[in-house]
Parts: sequence; C-alpha cells; structure tokens
Amino acid sequence: MTIPTPNPGRRAVVAALASLPLGCSAAAPQEGTAAGRSGARTVVACFSRSGNTRVVAGLIHRSMPSDLFQVAPAIDYPADYLETVAKARQERDDGVEPALHTRIVDIDRYDTVYLGFPIWGETAPPIIRSLLSQHDMSGKTIVPFITHGGYGVGSSLRVLARHAPNARILEAFVMQADQERKTMESVNAWLATPHTAR
Repeated sequence: MTIPTPNPGRRAVVAALASLPLGCSAAAPQEGTAAGRSGARTVVACFSRSGNTRVVAGLIHRSMPSDLFQVAPAIDYPADYLETVAKARQERDDGVEPALHTRIVDIDRYDTVYLGFPIWGETAPPIIRSLLSQHDMSGKTIVPFITHGGYGVGSSLRVLARHAPNARILEAFVMQADQERKTMESVNAWLATPHTAR
C-alpha cells in the first residue's frame, strides 16, 4: 500500500543534497554486499546504470546509520544504452525477473529499506521486481527514491506495492536525472548537422 504522506526520508535526501559541497561525489555502494555500519537497522539498496541514482544512494547512506547494497543482475546489461533499453523492454513485456548477482545478507535485521532505481520504460527496472520477489519485505518500511528522464514514475509505485504487499511504502523521493538520454540526443543531433570548416 502506498502512503502519500511526508516522511523523514524525503527530508533526509533533500538536506543531504543541499549540504553536498560542489564537486564532491557520493560514496558508491559496494557491489555484491551490504556493507556499512555494524548493527544498522536501515539498508540503502540501489540499482543504478548511469550513476545518477547511485549518487542519491550515497547521500542517503552518509546522512544516517545504514548499510549500503548495490542491486546488480547476475548478467550485466549491455554497455550500449539502446541495447539496454531494448533488453529491459523485452524483460518487462515478458515478465522476466533477471537473476540477482547477490542477495541482501540477513534482510530480517533491517526495519527500513531505502530502495533506489531509475525509471525504465515507464516503470521500475525488472531487477527491482527480482529484488522484491527474493526478499521478504513483510513488516518493513520501504522508502523509494527514484530518478527518471522526464516522464515521471510511471507504474513503478504499483510494482512496489504488488511485489511487497505486506510492506509499508512511504512517499517516494523523485528526481529528474536524464543526463544520459540528453547527452545521446545532443550528440546525435550534432552528428546529423553539416560540419563546416572554421
């Protein structure tokens, strides 16, 4: 069930973003492990392809006692952006839940899961369905943080509610972060125009 009410998670992210010095990069989640402060009851789990969502995850992790987990598929998505888009669309249409590289160790000890992902094809990436299907989120609080390329969150919150029906899902932090798509469009437009000598 989605609860659209203000929450401390949104305030923590906004405060962390506001206090981040210019030029400072957030710590990246360590691949394949939930590593962080011993005894933390919060885990920040993040899937990020281009790095935008990973930056937000690092900021959240630094702002509170938490462990950090990088969500990754067992088989990497293609390096090429358009090939990744095509593969993700096929997985979405076929209902595929790709295998995880690794699971969150001892998920039972966490009360709160900050769950970050980009929007792919107007919904959550298939790997997020895999993560929720393979971890019991019953009784946990899930705080989504979502990046998107200009089209909003799509059906992603319904995906979370369907795959974690017994969790308490708080209002999502949502941020437009479409650098990769804009870069691709800008370069393609530049390449398509005639080049003249100076």
